Amino acid sequence: MSNAEIYWTGASGKKYRYWSKDLPYYCDPEQKGNYIFAKIVDGAWVPIYIGQGDIGVGVNDETHYWCATTRGATHVHVHTKSSEKGRISEEQDLLRAHPCVYAPTGCNQK
Repeated sequence: MSNAEIYWTGASGKKYRYWSKDLPYYCDPEQKGNYIFAKIVDGAWVPIYIGQGDIGVGVNDETHYWCATTRGATHVHVHTKSSEKGRISEEQDLLRAHPCVYAPTGCNQK
């Protein structure tokens, strides 16, 4: 499923296009965007952690990586977005739509 195109829907109903990458995942430094650690359950993607910022740093942050992989994450879904305001807005929209990403089932903190 690596490099597959995935769409996540926010609470607003807006769809966001991501690219699925196998874990571990490395990218060039300073690539700003959004990312979602995910696993497949019963044939559907389930998010474990939703974040934004420097993709390489966020995806490889020891705390987030460990938390997500111990909860079954096999992939990270990523896309670049240069606008910080846009990244934060998208992250918040997705967090509202997927409350399962909050601890204790997921890795996001309220």
